[in-house]
Amino acid sequence: MRVQLSRVDAVIVQAVIAGALSFSHLHDLADAAGQGGWKAWAYPVSVDLLLVAAWRRMREQQRAGHPAGGPRLWFLIALAASLGANVATAGLLDLDHVPASLRVVVAGWPAVAFFGGTLLAHTPRTPVAPTETETPTAQAPAEEPHRDALPAPSIDPEPAPATAVEPVPVPAPIAPAVSLPPSLVDRVRALAEEHHATTGRPANADDVRTRLGLPPSMTPSVAAHL
Repeated sequence: MRVQLSRVDAVIVQAVIAGALSFSHLHDLADAAGQGGWKAWAYPVSVDLLLVAAWRRMREQQRAGHPAGGPRLWFLIALAASLGANVATAGLLDLDHVPASLRVVVAGWPAVAFFGGTLLAHTPRTPVAPTETETPTAQAPAEEPHRDALPAPSIDPEPAPATAVEPVPVPAPIAPAVSLPPSLVDRVRALAEEHHATTGRPANADDVRTRLGLPPSMTPSVAAHL
């Protein structure tokens, strides 16, 4: 437990140091580009918020098995803004004579950040597949205990032993597979091909069903299209 806490503490300290340095670099660059006062402090907050929002939405899309091109694009834009400020303030740029092109980029960043944040906030979230509630299965009526027939009177002195009748097991009904829509069939096959190309083994129907967020009852339907 102490080793784990020490690792967590080290990561947090490193994140705080990196965030503070990046925050300071963004502030210095915005201030040098003519955005003084409180506006220079607002630029680092805008970049970091867009970076975190794009990362969270990208992870949500990936966990749901959906393409995350849009969130990944805004994550790279925010990352480029942060890295660009770090590199620009490392002595490669004269902050006393900032070029006009950089002033235009800094002045136009609020509109870009607002547009990206609006798209990330209003993009429909991926619905979570409802968990299947287990329905109580109807219990088969208990069979009455077999009553051994009374031995018929026989002339033989030794009565014949009664043979016990074993119950015949009734096979459980097999639920028919539910047909999948064409778009979902294409997604099932794409995931199966991706799994085969990555691991070299055929995909498991239950794993593909889990990645699609479908209930366990859809496993036979997924297996039918693999």
